[in-house]
Order: sequence, then C-alpha cells, then structure tokens
Amino acid sequence: QLVESGGGLVQAGGSLRLSCAASGRTFSTYNMAWFRQAPGKEREFVAFINWNAEYTLYADSVKGRFTISRDNAKNTVYLQMNSLKHEDTAVYYCAAGSTGPFKGYDAWGQGTQVTVSS
Repeated sequence: QLVESGGGLVQAGGSLRLSCAASGRTFSTYNMAWFRQAPGKEREFVAFINWNAEYTLYADSVKGRFTISRDNAKNTVYLQMNSLKHEDTAVYYCAAGSTGPFKGYDAWGQGTQVTVSS
C-alpha cells in the first residue's frame, strides 16, 4: 500500500515536497516512480528511482527543478519540487514495481493534489 502526502496550494516559484509511504517489508527491493495527471490530460511520467537509489530519471519538463529520493529505512520515497510552475498543477501519484521506469508498476497510491497559482 502506498500513501502520498505533502500536496497543497503554492504560488508559482515556490516549493513543495511530496512523500510516499509504503507498507510492507519489501519496499527496498522495489523501483519507485512519480507520475502526475492534470485535468483533461493523460497521466504522465515525472521521475523514477531504482531500488538502491543509484539511478534516477526525470521527465524533461521537470529536469533541474524536481528531485526524487528515497529512504529505505523509512519505506518512503520523496519528490522535492522547486521553482514550481502553473503547468505543474496535477494530481501526483507514486508507484512501485519491479520494472519501470515508464510502465510495469504493481502498486499505486491514491494521489495528492498539487496546485500552483500563477
């Protein structure tokens, strides 16, 4: 089970940090990712981190502004979002799986809303 938190309303240029807490003892073996879905649009890939945090990947639209990280001792993955833009407004979902980075996820969170005011 994955539970996201940390979403909210922020002004353009601001920052937010999303968290995704996972239950279960096998978190450290899973690759993790963040996706987002804006109103009227399809869900899109945002960022990926492999099981031991040695490899990360970002969508071009967030590269240099967002940072994905994980703490396997806390069963948590994070998404630090800086220099937020209005177009970052979306529901953000975390996902866990043995493959990735763009598909092949077995578990999804319920999502957390991020709204960036311009």
